Amino acid sequence: MPEQAVAVAGGIIGGILLFVLIGITVYLLWKKFCCLLSYEKLTSPVKTANAVFQDQSTSEVQLKSTSSRSVPFIIPPTLHGRDWTGAYVVGTINPELYKFPEDRSETDFPEGNIGRLWFSVQYEQESERLLVSLIKARKLQPPPADPCSLFVKIYLLPDERNYSLSKTKHKTLNPQFDETFVFQVSSNVLLQRTLKFLVYHVDQQKKHHLLGQAIFPLKNEALPDDNKLVVWRDLEKENLEPPSDYGDIQFSLSYNDYLGRLTVVVLRARGLKLQEESHAASVYVKVSLMNHNKFMKTKKTAAVLGSPNPVYNETFGFKADPTELDTASLSLSVLQSLEGEKTHLLGRVVVGPFMYTRGKELEHWNEMISKPKELVKRWHALCHST
Repeated sequence: MPEQAVAVAGGIIGGILLFVLIGITVYLLWKKFCCLLSYEKLTSPVKTANAVFQDQSTSEVQLKSTSSRSVPFIIPPTLHGRDWTGAYVVGTINPELYKFPEDRSETDFPEGNIGRLWFSVQYEQESERLLVSLIKARKLQPPPADPCSLFVKIYLLPDERNYSLSKTKHKTLNPQFDETFVFQVSSNVLLQRTLKFLVYHVDQQKKHHLLGQAIFPLKNEALPDDNKLVVWRDLEKENLEPPSDYGDIQFSLSYNDYLGRLTVVVLRARGLKLQEESHAASVYVKVSLMNHNKFMKTKKTAAVLGSPNPVYNETFGFKADPTELDTASLSLSVLQSLEGEKTHLLGRVVVGPFMYTRGKELEHWNEMISKPKELVKRWHALCHST
């Protein structure tokens, strides 16, 4: 009897274990089947190449329906209440990024502006012709109590005997010219030439009054072969003082106290007394940084063929510690190259602190220091003193 009881109990336990195992298996299979049903909508059967071509219209409809599904977007609680005007959906194009910058050249004028001139330049290589188109002028400042009568003279320096003349515009401070002038110039010397525009006002007595001038050195711009280069320049007043005995030089000074850098921009000279009236002779400027009358560094501009009024527009930088400004100075010498590698000093000017200079040269130096990082431009008379 005990053996039979044990056998019956073992059979019952084994049956229970088998039933539990079957139940677990069925549960797992059911759960997997449910998961397959839940992802059925996100999957699509793989079609063969033939099936794709046969059912192309159906696939296009499915693609459209799939792409039209939207994904929910939830703003985090920390960003609630913000102004979302101007926000763009991810994947869209913001048209503001593709707008051209607004042209404000006819509206933004600096304080003290006396007028602005627009013109274009084009050079024809085959015919060696420089085409200069005078476009317009804006915000000119003629003398008061006179009707406005304006015209422009155009020079191609260093030739100051020949010039082109625009038509006279009456009763307007914003004349529109739209005139083209031709200058014959070889490509070998093109980059050594400079355009000079003089804007005049004619009064009732037929006298001409210079309102301003604009200088455009051709070496500073890459002239396109087929297209016009359109530029504008602010007019500046001409130095009305009579030239000194040896001529004058105009340059700008700027000092960056943070970088300890002194910048010199040699602009132009006028009224130079050339040693020889020869086109072979050339004029250049030598800029030297000095400390206690010792030459620290020297740089030179490019040479301009023999003109008494050369234009340079060249920038030079010198390293100068703020502690050295009380003992440093700048020497600018205008030199003429003669035949046989000889040079002739046309004039010289020194700007610096009280230790070395007085008058306009000292004022220029002090204004440079008082206006850091700002270009201070002035004319200076040349002399032969050392």
